[in-house]
Amino acid sequence: MGVMDKFEKGMERFLVPIAAKLNSQRHVVAIRDAFILAFPITLAGSLVLLLNFAILAPDGFIAKILFLHKLFPNLADYQQVFTPVLNGSTNILSMFIVFLIARNIAIELKADELLSGITGLSTFFIIYPAYLNVEGANYLSTQWVGAQGLFVAIIVGLLVGEFFSRLSKSEKLQIKMPPSVPPAVARSFKVLFPIVIITLVFAIGNAVINAFYEEGLHQFIYAMLQTPLKNIGDNVISLIVLAVVSNLLWIFGIHGPNTIAAIREAMFAEANIENLNFVAANGTAWGAPYPTTWAINDAFANYGGSGMTLGLIIAIFLVSRRKEYRDIGKLSVAPGLFNINEPIIFGLPVVLNPILIIPFILAPAVNIFIGWTAIHFELIPPIAYSVPWTTPGPLIAFLGTGGNWLALILGFACLAVTTLIYIPFVMAANKAMESTIKTTNKDSDVPM
Repeated sequence: MGVMDKFEKGMERFLVPIAAKLNSQRHVVAIRDAFILAFPITLAGSLVLLLNFAILAPDGFIAKILFLHKLFPNLADYQQVFTPVLNGSTNILSMFIVFLIARNIAIELKADELLSGITGLSTFFIIYPAYLNVEGANYLSTQWVGAQGLFVAIIVGLLVGEFFSRLSKSEKLQIKMPPSVPPAVARSFKVLFPIVIITLVFAIGNAVINAFYEEGLHQFIYAMLQTPLKNIGDNVISLIVLAVVSNLLWIFGIHGPNTIAAIREAMFAEANIENLNFVAANGTAWGAPYPTTWAINDAFANYGGSGMTLGLIIAIFLVSRRKEYRDIGKLSVAPGLFNINEPIIFGLPVVLNPILIIPFILAPAVNIFIGWTAIHFELIPPIAYSVPWTTPGPLIAFLGTGGNWLALILGFACLAVTTLIYIPFVMAANKAMESTIKTTNKDSDVPM
């Protein structure tokens, strides 16, 4: 029996049963299905990102290779035509998620799913940070309605879904209207008290939190996530730790790169500038003063986006038998080539997926070490040139080193390594689905 067969057997024995149980756990299912239902909206935003930054932006990869901005000097002006799509998709993702999670919990518990979802959305804004007062006018910050507020949205959706479903089943809290009353009115009054109770409880809880932390729950959780990152040093270990934390946050639906952006920029901004100054003065990346920067992650460990998901897409096409995986893979290829991976993260989803979280975290860490090793032993120069983030995978290593062909080959090698890492886990996901289907069929055959 080969090493791969032994590994797959071990995965099937230990991980698949756990995954099968988690896949039927209502809170996990509610979160997973929420992201799946929001997938079409997320895809629309991702395609706009691809259009704006790869084609319409002056430094976009496609714009550069096709000389689009020389042919159409005002092409960037058209970005503003498509940017509003982001305002109605990824920029308000937390609003969709809190509604859908509360709704999904209510469906599972046989409660009013629509009113549960609306209550979840209402509660999300009850605990939302205070309005900003600018020159006498009040403004609601959009900081937390997008990916940055997802963690709070998940918590609120789960709590509201549970409380609403249980309180609405209490006959003591129900207002029963006569048959002559229109159904919509009767439906609303039936859950009136549960909704009032939930909103009041969250309002009081929010006031207590604000009394101890003036900036509110959203900022408190965001700060708590960033605190462990503050003392990480500038070395390969720091790169791997930052990559692991960033990708681990994605597992919970939180935009990892955005969450750690402030700390990442503080750690590496000066080094990046010094490397660029060195290139400008010497015309080469060889000998750049800071060989270890976050650029190594982009050059070797970010193909397809966080988690090296381009390797996941390839692995799906190679070994997956799950139709939904292959369909999502097909839709994710175009954005994935330009390092936009929200479609596959929220479409499969990778979020809270007990099997795929392992390679999602492991593959980038392995590839960072591979890239750093090649630079450390001077097989290739440091990644010193600035390269747009939408540049397709291995080309970042090639262009970032100033056109080093070994860096390009190493980039493709990292993609191959990633695909090999993902393959057994995709195969395990196949097994987990088969196990879940068998369990469901078996349970449905049991006489009631």
